[in-house]
Amino acid sequence: MLIIGIAGGSGSGKTTVVNRILELLPEGSVTVIPQDAYYRDHSHLPEEEKREINFDHPSSIEFSLLMEQLSVLKKGQPIEMPVYSYISCTRSEESIRVVPSRIILVEGILILTNEQLRDYLDIKVFVDADADDRLMRIIERDMQERGRNVNDVLLHYHKFVKPMHLQFIEPSKRYADIIIPQGGNNIIAIDILASRIQQNL
Repeated sequence: MLIIGIAGGSGSGKTTVVNRILELLPEGSVTVIPQDAYYRDHSHLPEEEKREINFDHPSSIEFSLLMEQLSVLKKGQPIEMPVYSYISCTRSEESIRVVPSRIILVEGILILTNEQLRDYLDIKVFVDADADDRLMRIIERDMQERGRNVNDVLLHYHKFVKPMHLQFIEPSKRYADIIIPQGGNNIIAIDILASRIQQNL
């Protein structure tokens, strides 16, 4: 089993990279574990406090649960992956059953900020993109998927996303084995990565 981490700033194109890899590799050979599933539950907070949650800080992720479930997958056993809602800021009582495969892709903005998780990854990838490009994708995504208007997105970006990117995410790039510039638009780099993974298969 090969465990690959795909990190990068919010809106950098990580999902595009993951989807391209899924297209290029044999069906059923890859299991995707999104970091976003492991955000801590905030169902106990009032609505006003939920709007102040910093999703871009490493403390927002329950890394212990993520590591525990990766360990189970590595042993060849299925897991019950959490389901998290950005809109309600809560973890669902339901879960998604995930079965192991030969390739595990762990994808998320903060996965290279955690030393224990870094040590668990066989290949560490950082998807790099210009800040302007990332902001445009963030605006489009947050309006469509998270029910925010443009002003809310920009306020959240300047209050949380940008400072956390500079403090935690951008510095984590130095731990990457492979850096993909130009984000998800760099088809050549993504194809080279997929070829490297295929060699391991």
